[in-house]
Amino acid sequence: MCGIVGYIGREYRATDVLLDGLRRLEYRGYDSAGVAILEGDRLEVRRAQGKLVNLEGSLRERPLAGHLGIGHTRWATHGKPSERNAHPHRAGSVVIVHNGIIENYRELRSALEKRGAQIQSDTDTELIAHLIDEHVTAGRDLLTAVRTACRDLTGSYAIAVVCDKEPTLFVTAKQGGSPIIIGQGDKQAFLASDIPAVLPYTRDIISLRDGDFAVLAEDGIQVVDIDGRPIEREFQAIQWDPVSAEKGGFDHFMQKEIFEQPRAITDTIGTRINEAEQGVDLDGIGFAKAELDALQGVTIVACGTSYYASLVGKYMIEQLAGIPCEVDLASEFRYRKPIVGDRRIVIPVSQSGETADTLAALEEGKRQGARILAICNVRESTIARASNDVLYTQAGPEIGVASTKAFVTQVMALYLIALKMGIVRGRLSQAAVRARLHDAMRLPRMIEGVLGLNDEILRIARQYFKAQDFLYLGRGIMFPIALEGALKLKEISYIHAEGYAAGEMKHGPIALIDENMPVVVIATKGELHDKLISNLEQVRARDGQVIAIASVGDDEIAEKANEVLYIEDLGEFLTAILAVVPLQLLAYHIATLKGTDVDQPRNLAKSVTVE
Repeated sequence: MCGIVGYIGREYRATDVLLDGLRRLEYRGYDSAGVAILEGDRLEVRRAQGKLVNLEGSLRERPLAGHLGIGHTRWATHGKPSERNAHPHRAGSVVIVHNGIIENYRELRSALEKRGAQIQSDTDTELIAHLIDEHVTAGRDLLTAVRTACRDLTGSYAIAVVCDKEPTLFVTAKQGGSPIIIGQGDKQAFLASDIPAVLPYTRDIISLRDGDFAVLAEDGIQVVDIDGRPIEREFQAIQWDPVSAEKGGFDHFMQKEIFEQPRAITDTIGTRINEAEQGVDLDGIGFAKAELDALQGVTIVACGTSYYASLVGKYMIEQLAGIPCEVDLASEFRYRKPIVGDRRIVIPVSQSGETADTLAALEEGKRQGARILAICNVRESTIARASNDVLYTQAGPEIGVASTKAFVTQVMALYLIALKMGIVRGRLSQAAVRARLHDAMRLPRMIEGVLGLNDEILRIARQYFKAQDFLYLGRGIMFPIALEGALKLKEISYIHAEGYAAGEMKHGPIALIDENMPVVVIATKGELHDKLISNLEQVRARDGQVIAIASVGDDEIAEKANEVLYIEDLGEFLTAILAVVPLQLLAYHIATLKGTDVDQPRNLAKSVTVE
């Protein structure tokens, strides 16, 4: 979850590259930040608690001018946020930054202390530095020292290591869900835990795989395994425009990413829909009718926002494809000892492709013989490489911690899968396929229409941003949309919010409703519309303040709600995507009115790469 950056070269000062990269990675953690820069023959470490601006102030006061360095922005796991626990950590001549969790750190700490190590922090990271320094002191070169030390580690890690004794290189290693990418340039090399950090400098990258070790130097990059044997890793060209990782005139990344959703949906659809031939091509991913007919079911595993997108996908797969579908929280999946088997498709859903719990759930499905079809946004990510098939969303870089365009593109990817399965199984008529494909192509324009409600949503936010609690209600496929709307508000405004299936309201939450409780009701057209209206009237009877999301043309609802936001009707599946957009904007405006940090909400990090 932490952010790592490294640089070696002569074109730039290391400090400039590291701070620039850390700014782009601060969404991964902002409890503290630090750098280690080679100044002459000595590594200078500078650290600061809190956000990156504190470290920048320290470096302005006492600049570092070297051309080799590593940097880190932290999301705390071992040890509370403080300067002493901030990375980098030093042991002797070795300095290290680390993303991940070392599970056997208690045993390692005890053993190191018995050998006389003076441990200064509460972190597991510092222990790795001491292990490596022991081997450097014994006369091993840095790469060998890192490889040897890593044999003693249990857990996940992405590390970058520099050493006073070898001032012309640094070493990196990866194991588990923590990502590391390497970029190359002319007589220079770059390291980062996510692509946006290196986009201004290079688009040629390698994604390290578990068990990889690499040496980065001005004259080249070498990748080896834990035994020191060379490994071939091909560089890939990244097509993202560096501008897409900047705010582009918006006040916040989250705001920009909400407004990028029409483009993200367009790119995710791409050439996968062929209206003329009434077909869906999932980039060559195929389903045989016999395979689908023999399936016992589909299991989707995900965390957080991706879990709610998966709940939407459950409705789509069961209704369009006629295949039983269950959705599991990835963090619970393997621990309940699930029965999977080889007649099931497991779909892990992850924006980053590095989510530790989702990766573990994937591996459990694979162990039991299931076909793995991943949905993720990052090519060559760990989850993508571990899967039989991958359907990539095309959201582009998402910097805001609260996910927006990743959610809608994940739902669209699940919709395409459900459509493809339904077509293969012969469950959809030609007319139905034609209509659904046509509506999918209209969706980006419909989202643009919803974004046009921005000023109206801001007006509503001004009325309710001081509320202490919100209730979100939906029925059918709109229930997970209500869950996602409540999550967005919680994440960025710190207001308590609950998403509920509207039919369950009278089984408990109705006790909370009074004149101070805003209730957001997703009341679009559908089979359960009349029942939802009944739930809405129960809220109004108890003086609840109703904000309704309704279908264009539903004039009756205006008499039953305090505020109504109208969206187009594209059928329940695609309307679910439309309905989440005003909820994103409502959460965004309430948070900005409250003055919270929208892009970097407290205690959260973008990609949860540790369990």
